[in-house]
Amino acid sequence: MATTPDARPHKGEDRKRQVQTIFSEIAPRYDLLNHVLSLNIDRRWRRKAVDRLEVPVGDPEVRVLDACAGTYDLALELTDRAGFEGRVVASDFARPMLVEGKEKVRRSPIWPVCGDSLRLPFADGTFDRAMVAFGVRNLADVQGGFQEFARVLRPGGRLVVLEFTTPPNPVTRRLYLFYFHRILPLIGRVVSGHPWAYTYLPESVREFPGPDELAGLLESSGFDGAEWSYLTAGIAAIHIAWKSDPAAQG
Repeated sequence: MATTPDARPHKGEDRKRQVQTIFSEIAPRYDLLNHVLSLNIDRRWRRKAVDRLEVPVGDPEVRVLDACAGTYDLALELTDRAGFEGRVVASDFARPMLVEGKEKVRRSPIWPVCGDSLRLPFADGTFDRAMVAFGVRNLADVQGGFQEFARVLRPGGRLVVLEFTTPPNPVTRRLYLFYFHRILPLIGRVVSGHPWAYTYLPESVREFPGPDELAGLLESSGFDGAEWSYLTAGIAAIHIAWKSDPAAQG
């Protein structure tokens, strides 16, 4: 499938404008397309990501950042769990995404904030946990985003990143790439009405660092350790990074 110039991931400030434009324009169909294009597997991935966040239960003082929050599906996966009594700040710089999902969070302990993950509007050490699903890949500066997540996490804090990757198995990879580059853009274009947003998606995955490289970026961005694991034959991966707490170690 030919790729239009606009569908290729841009760099720097152009990338920020490109991503903001895409997600602002597809916001009304975003939830539907997520579930259709992933065959609802995305719901299971979000459950696993929140499991790995290891949020303390029964603590009303817990503060969690959901960065690149979109229409709040990841935040809701956490706040709907039994025993969660804290607060989630859901940040996204595409305001139409936050507006589109507002009815879903009207009775939830979720605070929407329109903010850029490269310049988070929060003080150092504001959060106990941070999470981001399918958003890191869209940052104009991935390491800059990781540095911001590390900055706003307290000592002992934990970050979970859920992101697409490329399957390591050659047969699975061939089938996946056929779907991702041939079928997905067609369905996305028909359902969303957007001419190139769902061509941008596979292009952005193509250029994104692999899991090992991403773990290295996390460890060089203010985190004390990182690990990762594949999901669904390597279609996606979960990364976990943490900051040590000297007080707890002492």
